[in-house]
Amino acid sequence: MKKSTILAATLLATAAVSSAQAQSIRIGLRAGANYSNLAGNIQNQDTYNNKFGFLGGAMLNIPVTSDGFFSVQPEVLYSQKGFENKPTEYTGLFGAKQQREGKVNYNYLDVPVLLKVRASGLIFEAGPQYSYLLSANNQTKTTTTPALGGTPTTTETQNKTDVSGLNRNELGYLAGVGYEAENGLSLSLRYTGAFSDFVKSDNNTYFNGDLKNARHSAFQLSLGYLIPSK
Repeated sequence: MKKSTILAATLLATAAVSSAQAQSIRIGLRAGANYSNLAGNIQNQDTYNNKFGFLGGAMLNIPVTSDGFFSVQPEVLYSQKGFENKPTEYTGLFGAKQQREGKVNYNYLDVPVLLKVRASGLIFEAGPQYSYLLSANNQTKTTTTPALGGTPTTTETQNKTDVSGLNRNELGYLAGVGYEAENGLSLSLRYTGAFSDFVKSDNNTYFNGDLKNARHSAFQLSLGYLIPSK
């Protein structure tokens, strides 16, 4: 009888804690900016420069401890990554001189799952991230001057939205710091990177093979708001 009473009490206590934590789950919104570029072994690296892009989406904060010190926070974010080409001259095929201008946008759906620590308003968060390439837009112009002289020619990228030569699935990571007020409003500075190259290994023609070993990389500054739980 005593064991049954203890077991029943334990189950009731567990149910009560689970119920209290379930009531503390909060949904929220996030919006901000990416400052992105590429990492890895990149040829003609000086021609690839950082660019700004939008990020925004929703998040779910699930408390692990009742005081809110430790929680798990999955997010679903629309994220614009990529780079700009500034007109820096480099040597192309067969010794020809080339310049690239324009930018490339890669539009991703990012799903980070963050372990979050909140201490006196300061927040520290880190975790893995899955990303899916939704679309791309390549607005690059290339000016080529023949190696032996002659008239320069300018060509624009064909198939600007083609993603067939890119890996659409990507695994990466995210880590950041920030501040979160009691009302749920927060400011976060994060860094996100990828473990894998975003150009397919058998694609030797994308940007003349410069980006065969390139990975996405971005700093993120964003505002978040967790809606108070009832």
